[in-house]
Amino acid sequence: MCIKDNKEEILTMFKECIPLLNALADETRQRIILILAEEEGLNVNMITERLSLSRPAISHHLKLLKQVGIIDMERKGTENYYYLTLKDSVQMIKSFINTMENNCDLK
Repeated sequence: MCIKDNKEEILTMFKECIPLLNALADETRQRIILILAEEEGLNVNMITERLSLSRPAISHHLKLLKQVGIIDMERKGTENYYYLTLKDSVQMIKSFINTMENNCDLK
């Protein structure tokens, strides 16, 4: 049971985490994250070579990961190179967990 006074705050924080959690739930996006964790600064073609999906499919997943702040890109010439930027995403989840721990009976 959560403390009534903070119930709205907890629900708001949870709603803010939903896009991030949805992005992390997809197996392809998980694989892209792992690829970028091993070798940062990859372009779409480099990522496509490591997965059995089309370039447009990979681009779609990269766009979703970028929207939720898990990755970012840097333009070099005509190519976009992707890398992990987990700080804000991890902070969002940590804040939500801390709020839950401090305001809810987790028995």
